Amino acid sequence: ELLGVLLAAVSNILISVSLSIQKCAHLRLVCQTELKPYYTSKLWWCGITLLGLGELGNFTAYGFAPVDLVAPLGCVTVIGSAFISIFFLKKTMKTADILGGTLAITGIYLLVTFAPNVPQELTARQIQNYLVSWPFLVYSILEIIIFCILLYFYKRKAVKHIVVLLMMVALLASLTVIAVKAVSSMITLSAKGNMQLTYSIFYIMIVLMASSCAFQVKFLNQAVHLYEATAVVPINFVFFTTSAIISGVIFYREFQSAALLSMFMFLFGCLLSFLGVFIIARNKKEEHLQIHFIDCGHIPGQKLTGKIQPDSHSSCYGTLNKEDDSMKSQS
Repeated sequence: ELLGVLLAAVSNILISVSLSIQKCAHLRLVCQTELKPYYTSKLWWCGITLLGLGELGNFTAYGFAPVDLVAPLGCVTVIGSAFISIFFLKKTMKTADILGGTLAITGIYLLVTFAPNVPQELTARQIQNYLVSWPFLVYSILEIIIFCILLYFYKRKAVKHIVVLLMMVALLASLTVIAVKAVSSMITLSAKGNMQLTYSIFYIMIVLMASSCAFQVKFLNQAVHLYEATAVVPINFVFFTTSAIISGVIFYREFQSAALLSMFMFLFGCLLSFLGVFIIARNKKEEHLQIHFIDCGHIPGQKLTGKIQPDSHSSCYGTLNKEDDSMKSQS
């Protein structure tokens, strides 16, 4: 279990570093006189490589630690991104960053201390039994009904509220977490000599993992497109973690023999992590371009006194002043 925790923590730190490196690569490309595609940057590819390693580490962590422990550790990415940006991207540290980071780190400590202690080596036959158990069947039916209702409002009624979109992402994420845990556990056992890859359930779980991930990306991209990251990041983290914990409790029965105090402290740790992520994410402001017009001195054939219309509500926004045009035609 300790190995799974360390893997998840290090992997999430790698993901936060990779995001900062990619951001730095984009900033460098913008500052260059000759604009080049981002995929030509070696720094950007370095960030992508670290991102892949981080996701692979998270995948492996599910084979050694409970779902209810690995999923909440995703807040390490948010904390890491906030503090790395301060040193790596020269952002200003604010009181909200310190407060949010302190709450989240305290929450992580409680999560690790009071996480469920259950055997993590799951065989294909155990996973098959879990898949047809009545608690999971009831949970699956309820999840399908809720997802269909949300999809109806999304498709037929064109309701694209952030809660609707991220609720669908969370419902799909619960299936993804179940599949990832199953696949990772069977691969880990097979690597130790107990072959599990010959069972059909292994390939069923791979298909479930890939399909649920694909639809998650679709709805998450829609949410990012319509809403600011400061709203999407904390809400998605809370919804994803909650759905992962519920799926771990119902499918893998991870809190079956846990004491009441351990359950309470674990949930309290989750609450502190949620609060810390909300504070950090809300503190990040979207950067807006401050210059609303272009100096025509940088346009060939125009004098330094020429300007582009700064009034964005004007019908001729972005065009040259008529006076300038008439003077040019007379000359």
